[in-house]
Amino acid sequence: MTKRLSIREWKEDERPREKLLAKGAESLSDAELLAIILGSGTKEETAVDLGRKILQLNDNNLRALASASVEKLMEIKGVGMSKALSIAAVMEINKRISITAAKVLTGIQSSQNAAKLISPVLRDLPHEECWVLYLNRANKLISKERLSIGGLTATVVDVKFVIKGALEKLASSIILVHNHPSGNLHPGENDKLQTKILKDAASLFDITLLDHLIIAGDGYFSFADDGII
Repeated sequence: MTKRLSIREWKEDERPREKLLAKGAESLSDAELLAIILGSGTKEETAVDLGRKILQLNDNNLRALASASVEKLMEIKGVGMSKALSIAAVMEINKRISITAAKVLTGIQSSQNAAKLISPVLRDLPHEECWVLYLNRANKLISKERLSIGGLTATVVDVKFVIKGALEKLASSIILVHNHPSGNLHPGENDKLQTKILKDAASLFDITLLDHLIIAGDGYFSFADDGII
């Protein structure tokens, strides 16, 4: 039986930390980066081996890993609470970096701008959430708020709450956003109905519903771009 070498016994230029220092983080594989986050492996596996296993159990997809809960990660043999929390923390930092980068936009002038701003919040969620973006006259973001969790229906989205929020923030326009965890970008009939109800209600207060976005994975659907708003 071949003896398993620990990472300390590897050639120096093959060890993840030394490799990062010598060649930069971009030279490391996903499994090697995970190994550094994990800090250690198990008696049976190196940290790199454990990183590979974690990736394999998440479809070898960092996006899938980002949406995995701490509890789900802890179901993987060799991943205790400390390792699971470390992974979750790094994934959350990455999400916040994406959101922060989007905030440097001078204004939301297109559906692409809006999707770039809100997509990091919604694209990896395993459940539906509905959000609203409040904008000023220059189409700059005043704030974004979650309206509901679990679905988008006329009873879940409180139109009065959205309008009240817009008036309090002196918002000139709003953008409604929700996600489809299934990956389906097409709006349902209820999506269309909710859009019309909110648009009509907002117009009574001289507030414009600029768009309704559906986020699904890396893609999005814009009611405005499709001409149905």
